Amino acid sequence: MQTIHTDKAPAAIGPYSQGIIANGLLFTAGQIAIDPATSQVVTGGIAAQTERVMANLHAVLESVGATWSDVLKTTVYLQEMSDFPAMNEVYGRALGDARPARSTVQVAGLPRGVLVEIDAVVAVK
Repeated sequence: MQTIHTDKAPAAIGPYSQGIIANGLLFTAGQIAIDPATSQVVTGGIAAQTERVMANLHAVLESVGATWSDVLKTTVYLQEMSDFPAMNEVYGRALGDARPARSTVQVAGLPRGVLVEIDAVVAVK
């Protein structure tokens, strides 16, 4: 196993890693809307938070030489399912032509009161 860390994504705030590579797969930690430069949650609602989450995930992907096209599966955790359309628009724009499998679930709560968290499973070379 290989532990992944990049300063371009928020540092782990607990006993976990930003990602782990094992058997040709990268398993990312769930990324929330924390700005890695300030360690603060971004404001501005679901669209702004999803943009930050996708930027954080992109930084983790980039750190191992992967792109959105290498993403096999994502899981999206939403505080409110009514935020799905706005999240989905930002998510789709970030992915471009990539179309990984995805699950989306509504949850009772997320760390630091954020509106969205996303993790990914990624094929790595």
